Amino acid sequence: MAAARSLEDVVDVLRRSAKRILGADGIAVVLRDGEFCHYVAEDSLQPLWKGQRFPLTVCVSGWAMLHGETVAVPDVTSDPRVPIPPYQNKAIRSLLMVPIGSPEPVAALGAYWCAMVFVGEGVISRAQSLAAQAGAAIARINEASLATVDADVPSLAEAPSQPAASAGLSVG
Repeated sequence: MAAARSLEDVVDVLRRSAKRILGADGIAVVLRDGEFCHYVAEDSLQPLWKGQRFPLTVCVSGWAMLHGETVAVPDVTSDPRVPIPPYQNKAIRSLLMVPIGSPEPVAALGAYWCAMVFVGEGVISRAQSLAAQAGAAIARINEASLATVDADVPSLAEAPSQPAASAGLSVG
């Protein structure tokens, strides 16, 4: 994550490494897009939801982001935070969803298992560590972007002195 220079880099690192690190059958990287969850990347035994958007309020990734809490679900058919229809044709029985970003999550990392799994503290800890590293990388990238924008925009003290009308600004 330390080498990540863009959000795409962060997503790619998670996509390439999380499945192995967590011992999962599949993973998904989900970005918050306004009031929606956008599934942007996955590494799974079968296609999951890459490219799809769901309202934050109707999916477990949205729940994790809205509440800023990790969700471990041993059986996706018995947890009210997991909508049944999207999972009906998927070989997913258990999941772990970890929010990314603080204080307000901007993404989530999902890990999936085909069998019923009671996710242990070690796996949860590793997933939260990945999420913390991803959150720190995203914050660093956002700060660098803001610094670049600030450097490109002259301050009022540096701006040439000219009437608003000649600067292309409407007056009154």
